[in-house]
Amino acid sequence: MITPRYHREIPQRYRLEGGKCTQCGEVHFPPRAVCRKCGGREMETVDLPRRGKVLTHTTIWIPPAQFESQKPYVVAVVELENGVRLTCMVADAPPDEVKIGTEVEIIFRKLQSDPRWEVLQYGYKAKVVG
Repeated sequence: MITPRYHREIPQRYRLEGGKCTQCGEVHFPPRAVCRKCGGREMETVDLPRRGKVLTHTTIWIPPAQFESQKPYVVAVVELENGVRLTCMVADAPPDEVKIGTEVEIIFRKLQSDPRWEVLQYGYKAKVVG
């Protein structure tokens, strides 16, 4: 069983934090122990920008059971202003509104809930800007 406290203690999920290599400046999300660019092992925690653009996307018409109430929904690969890429759901937008290049802002929303756990799971989603 997954405890609610476990999920709240994952900084990159709730505070959108990445790791920045102190040697070369490469930013990783989620944080890594070893830099993929230079092999450095010293990282500092950095806050990631909240804005970015959609690089690619797909619409989910037949979701897993826990996401049934949210269908259809869009999942996108978003490139943030600093070049970090992440995959997330797009909130509050019909599928035809999301295009490659669409500007988005990263927000925190409910991802799913499971009555067996009696827990709501939150995380980041993208929201179309303007």
